[in-house]
Amino acid sequence: MNPADEILDIVDEHDRVTGQAPRGEAYAEKLRHRCVFILARDPRGDVFVHRRTPTKLVFPGMYDMFVGGVVGAGESYDAAALREAEEELGVSGLPAPAPLFKFLYDSDARGSWWSYVYEVICALPVKPQAEEIDWYGFLSPDELERRLDEWSWTPDGLEAYERLKAHR
Repeated sequence: MNPADEILDIVDEHDRVTGQAPRGEAYAEKLRHRCVFILARDPRGDVFVHRRTPTKLVFPGMYDMFVGGVVGAGESYDAAALREAEEELGVSGLPAPAPLFKFLYDSDARGSWWSYVYEVICALPVKPQAEEIDWYGFLSPDELERRLDEWSWTPDGLEAYERLKAHR
C-alpha cells in the first residue's frame, strides 16, 4: 500500500478524534493527527540515530534520534509505538516501549500532530528498513549532543528530544 493512502484519525486540540483522512490528505491539508516517537537505546545506553531516506514524505534526508511514525486510524499510541519501533529497527520481539509523555507539536509549515514519546531498550541486532533509513548508528549520549549542532535534524524529533531532556 502507498503510505499516502494510509488512513489516519484526525484529532482536535484535545486529542479527540474528529474524523479520518488518508495520510497524504492529512499532510497536504495540515490536518492534526497522531504520531509516536520512540527513543531506542541499546543495553549500554547508546541511542539509535538514523538519517531518513530522501524519498520520505516528511523531512526527507534529515537525521532523527527517534524511530516512529503516524498512528493509524483506530490504533492506540502503545500499539503504534511497538509496531513502528519493530518496523523501523527491523526486529521482532521487542519489549513494549515505555510511554513517557505526550505533547502537541505545532509547525506553521507542516501543521500539528499529537506526539507521544516512548523509550525502549533494544538488545536485538537491528536491520533497519532500507526504504526508510539510509544510514544509522548507536551514538553515546555525549556524541549525540555533539551532533545536534552539526547535522540537520527533523524539527519534530528535535523538539521531542529537548522536551525529553527537560522531562528527566
